[in-house]
Amino acid sequence: MARTVGIGHQDFETIRTKNIFYVDKTHFIKEWWERGDMVTLITRPRRFGKTLLMSTVEKFFSTDHAGKSQLFQGLSIWEDETYRQMQGTYPVIFLSFADVKENSFSEARKGICRNIRRLYKKFDFLLESGLLSEDEKEEFRSVSADMEDNEAAFSLRALSDYLSRHYGKNAIVLLDEYDTPMQEAYASGYWDEMAAFIRNLFNATFKTNPYLERAIMTGITRVSRESIFSDLNNLEVVTTTSDKYEDCFGFTEEEVFAALDEQGLSDRKEEVKAWYDGFTFGNKSDIYNPWSIIHFLDKKKTGAY
Repeated sequence: MARTVGIGHQDFETIRTKNIFYVDKTHFIKEWWERGDMVTLITRPRRFGKTLLMSTVEKFFSTDHAGKSQLFQGLSIWEDETYRQMQGTYPVIFLSFADVKENSFSEARKGICRNIRRLYKKFDFLLESGLLSEDEKEEFRSVSADMEDNEAAFSLRALSDYLSRHYGKNAIVLLDEYDTPMQEAYASGYWDEMAAFIRNLFNATFKTNPYLERAIMTGITRVSRESIFSDLNNLEVVTTTSDKYEDCFGFTEEEVFAALDEQGLSDRKEEVKAWYDGFTFGNKSDIYNPWSIIHFLDKKKTGAY
């Protein structure tokens, strides 16, 4: 039976539990983990599934989702016993800068700090865990939208420390749309201030953090001017011209044709190929924008396209 074609879903658990149309990209998890890169920056155009893939990684590794193996049953990652044993066993810090679109540095800085504070509130149970000293509890509670620059810079490193001690494993850090505040800073004229702030945050979180297991950042720009990554010599940058993960974002032609078959649109294959001529990543051709294909599936079924 054809799955429901849903528009705009970016949460992996919602897609799986509601049987919404999904192209299996969970092989990314194994490929990424076995490559062993400490910090991976992946850039792709908008609407190529970056946020959904980050949600997938978070749902797979996070201790918050231990016992939810049903989300991955039948998918490629579940074919390997080693990875079945890894599901739900790591503390995961998942943060997005997607909503930081302010026209001044002070407001953008506050937006980032507010997101970090919301993240801390998710882990409030650490205050009662017995692991934190009184000074650490005070520092934990001091994380706020108005915290000082040095507190903000070390906030994610400190949270990694607390989670590492609680779970006995270093933390995985996922940062989606890292470059949204940088784009706004460039457009609104506060680049230098934002670059300095982000550079310090990234250095403490991704470079000098002994409690970091692995990290992924996603964005649409390869680097928002080299300066914010100048200290990260442990960073692997994966662009649209890289061979790494070239079929983990977007839909291959084979996946598009399989989707058309499932939705009863087998006779539309050549039409789709002519209508959307694909996008080239690495050595592969014909990588299709998922947003465009899903809209095609939805509208063609209703005759409204």
